[in-house]
Amino acid sequence: MTRSYGINERAAADSDIDAAVESLRTLGYAVVDGGYSAGDLSGFSQGFDTARRAAHAAAGGTEALAQIDEHNTVRTPFAYDRSLLALARNPAILEMCKRLIRGYQVLSQQNGVINPPAKTYNQGAWHRDLPYQHVVFSRPMAINALFCLDAFTTENGATLVLPATHKQEEFPSDRFVDASAVQVCAPAGSYIVLDCMLYHSGAPNRSGTERRAVNQVYTSPILRQQIDLPAFLGDDFTDDPTLRRLLGYEVTTPRSDAEYFAMRRAKLPK
Repeated sequence: MTRSYGINERAAADSDIDAAVESLRTLGYAVVDGGYSAGDLSGFSQGFDTARRAAHAAAGGTEALAQIDEHNTVRTPFAYDRSLLALARNPAILEMCKRLIRGYQVLSQQNGVINPPAKTYNQGAWHRDLPYQHVVFSRPMAINALFCLDAFTTENGATLVLPATHKQEEFPSDRFVDASAVQVCAPAGSYIVLDCMLYHSGAPNRSGTERRAVNQVYTSPILRQQIDLPAFLGDDFTDDPTLRRLLGYEVTTPRSDAEYFAMRRAKLPK
């Protein structure tokens, strides 16, 4: 045990998840092993490339997406390759979300993120994953779990964070940013987990090859999804009640009072 004196209360971290939760609450970020094999990672890599081609084709092609600065992003990749849904259902990540977000959690978004070499990209600027919000919360309202499909290194632009800035409303001064930014390197197959109110940024990629990741954002059900997943996926996407809850099928916005009453009746005891 760490030597100390004058301390009557001490936090305990008996597992890797305990330690990650403590780090996220205190510093706003943690690195978590996804528990995947080399074969799993190869499958996710293939699934990512498949989803990227399909999603970009559905949107009119990569050049069309470049016009709106969306060419380095794959929106809802699991809709195009279902193997990537496993990344949003990782047991360690879901356990962390359960401990950190009150009630139950909804998947707000899953996005593929490409950091291209020697180019700027839309995630390469300081931001929160609940953008434009200058508020703080006593506990997280949203958690970001960035899956490292490729290793995150200093050379290929690993994520930069400003530790503990999820506890302050305003973006800090340039002097603070210069003195306090931390680059979070992580091996392929791990997750960089953030409180969504932590200020963070992608860094320049100097490696010569693109760096790929898959970002999951989990929120309290009171927050709107980035894309209406139940409407996008269709009602027959799954009949698994746990998965339907995660994907937001239980918190769709009623379009009339009749739909609202039907939702209330559906929750009555059988």
